[in-house]
Amino acid sequence: MAYGAVPAPGLPAPGERGSIRLADRVLERIAARAAAEALADQLPDDGADPDRIDSPRAKASQGRHGVSIRVGLDLPYPLDLAAVTRAVHHRVSERVVQLAGSEDPRVALVVERLVPAAPSGRLR
Repeated sequence: MAYGAVPAPGLPAPGERGSIRLADRVLERIAARAAAEALADQLPDDGADPDRIDSPRAKASQGRHGVSIRVGLDLPYPLDLAAVTRAVHHRVSERVVQLAGSEDPRVALVVERLVPAAPSGRLR
């Protein structure tokens, strides 16, 4: 049976069967992976050394008001920060809704470091 298909007769309605709550760690992994995918699509191949840029880090919490996710980013400099963070925010929100079933997650992006391009050649 495909996901979302009508259940077999005799099964209680979805609201009566119970619910699933994902661990915060699962939401963090979904968010970090989505942020990394968005950055891979957005960042130019040239610029900062990828070894100097850390992977996105996510922290999630769930409460009465829904899911809150904080994503810490290292980004190369210079860069169109508004465009990149907008794309990351969209991808993280979309993935959390799609994979975790969370409605309207609150996603906060924090640019923790701007990493300048590695100098090419000698400095004087």
